Amino acid sequence: MSETRSAGQGGGRLTVLQGTALYVGAVLGTGVIALPALAAQVAGPASLVAWLGLVVVSAPLAAVFAALGARHPDAGGVSTYARLAFGERAAAVVGWCFYLAVPPGASAAALFAGAYVSGAVGGGGVTTAVTAVVLMAVVVVSNVVGLRVAGWLQLALAGLLVVVLVVAVTLALPHASTANLRPFAPHGWLAIGPAAALLVWSFAGWEAITHLAGEFRSPSRDLPRATGAAVVIVGVLYLLVAFSVIAVLGASAAHDEAPLGALMARGLGGGARTAAAVAAVLLTLGTMNAYVAGASKLGAALGRDGALPAWMSRGSLVGEVPRRSLAVVSCLAFATLVAVVASGGGTQPLVLLTTGSFVTVYAVGTAAALRLLPRGPARTAAWAALAAVLVLLVMSGRYLLWPLAVSCAALLYLRFRKRKPPAAVPVNASTSERSELLP
Repeated sequence: MSETRSAGQGGGRLTVLQGTALYVGAVLGTGVIALPALAAQVAGPASLVAWLGLVVVSAPLAAVFAALGARHPDAGGVSTYARLAFGERAAAVVGWCFYLAVPPGASAAALFAGAYVSGAVGGGGVTTAVTAVVLMAVVVVSNVVGLRVAGWLQLALAGLLVVVLVVAVTLALPHASTANLRPFAPHGWLAIGPAAALLVWSFAGWEAITHLAGEFRSPSRDLPRATGAAVVIVGVLYLLVAFSVIAVLGASAAHDEAPLGALMARGLGGGARTAAAVAAVLLTLGTMNAYVAGASKLGAALGRDGALPAWMSRGSLVGEVPRRSLAVVSCLAFATLVAVVASGGGTQPLVLLTTGSFVTVYAVGTAAALRLLPRGPARTAAWAALAAVLVLLVMSGRYLLWPLAVSCAALLYLRFRKRKPPAAVPVNASTSERSELLP
C-alpha cells in the first residue's frame, strides 16, 4: 500500500486562488457552453429542476472529496482512497475508470468549442476538427512544461471565464420572457431523470483536483478553502446561465449547438458569436487543462502502485511532471478525436460514456469516505453524497456498461500481470530514495 502525506503537510506550489481556478475550470468547464441545450432537448424548461438538484448535490460531494484530499494528499486521488478503504482491486477499478474517462471527455470538450468557432467563422466540420486538435495540443504543451505554469494559466482562464459569463447573462436577461418557460415539462416530469444523467458531465470535476492535492502548499488548509469558493462560483453561474438560455431563447435553445453564442447575440447583437467562440475556447482550455493534469498524475500513481505498467510511474511525486502518463492520455485523446470525426458519431455518446464513468468513481469514492473520514460534518456529507450518487447510477442506465467493461479490464490486468507491484514511494522521499525505488 502506498504511503500518503500526513494530513496538512505541504510541499507543493499551488495556492488557494490557483486551486479555486482549477476547480472552476474542471467543474464549470464545457458544461455551460453545450449542456443547457442538450438538457433542454430532453426535458424542456423542466431541465432547470435537474440543474438545481445537481447544484445542491454538488455541495456535499465537493465537501467529501475536499476532506479526503486534505487528509490523504496523494497523486492517486480517489484511487488512493479506494485502496485505503477497500484494497488494491477497488483502487485499480476506480483509477482505470477515471483515467480512461478523460480521453473521450477531452475529445467531446474540444469538439464543443470547435462548434462555436465554426459557428463564428464558418468552415463547418473542418473548422470544428482543426480547432479541437489545436486545443488538445495547447493543453498537452501546458502540462508538459509543468503544473506551476498550468496553475497560473488556469487562474487567468478562470478569471476571464467568470467575467464573460457574467456579462453575457447580464446583457441577455432583460430579453427573458416567462412565456418561454411554458409548457414547463413538455416531455413529462420523468424526463428530468435522463436530463440529470446528462448533466452529470457539468458537475464532474470535484474529484479531479484530488489527484493534485499534494501539489498544494498546505492541503489541509488550502484545499477546503478552494473547494468552498468554487462551489459558490460554479453553482451561481450554472443556474444563471441555464435559466437565461431557456428564458431568453425559448424553444430554440434545444436546437442550438452554441446556446451561449445565441444568448450573447441576443444581448450584444449578431457579432457576439465571435465573443462566444472566444469564451467557449477559454472554457474548454480550463476544463481540459484541469482534467489532463489530474489524469496524468493519476496514471503515474497507478504505475507506481502496480495498477498500470511501472514505466508510467515517473512523475507521481510532488513537483514532478508525469510526462509518460501524459503521453498516454494525450495519444488516447487524439485517437478518440480522430475516430469521432471520421465516423461522424457526434459528442452526446462521448458525454454519456464519460459521465457513466464519473458516477462510478463517485460511488466508490463516497463509499470510501464513510470508512476513512472521522465522525462529524464530513461523514454526514458523505452519506448524503452517496445517496445522491446511487440515484445517478440508476439514471445512467446502459452507459454503465462502459465503466463495467473498464472495471473488468482492470481486474484482469491485476490478475495476469507478470510482476509484483513496485515498492511504494513515500511522497516526501528524497531524490536518492526516488531513484532507488522508481524504475
